[in-house]
Amino acid sequence: NTDIVFTAPIKGEITENYNDRDKHFAIDIAVEKDTPVKAVADGTVIFRGFTADTGYVIIIEHNQGFISVYKHNSTIFKEQGDLVKSGEVIASAGSTGNLSTASHLHFELWNEGYPVNPANYINFN
Repeated sequence: NTDIVFTAPIKGEITENYNDRDKHFAIDIAVEKDTPVKAVADGTVIFRGFTADTGYVIIIEHNQGFISVYKHNSTIFKEQGDLVKSGEVIASAGSTGNLSTASHLHFELWNEGYPVNPANYINFN
């Protein structure tokens, strides 16, 4: 069983890093509105929807217990149950939700139910 190779979901300026202490279990990446957001690995869409705080959200389940979470999108292009390929466009970035102050992608990576630092798995440069 080979390890998953993750690719960056978007290119942009990291405005906030993952921080356990502050309960910021994500990397925030500033981008222009409607910048394409890409799946970081092959997987299945397990959630797509809207929440008041985090706007349009899409969540993808990958092999080996990984889940990737993409928040504050302006549009989501995939439906729950869709299979996606690594690098496939799944959404466009935005600033939806009460917690968003500017156009950016809030990106989380979870493994076996726990948040992990995406920077340990993905090169964002």
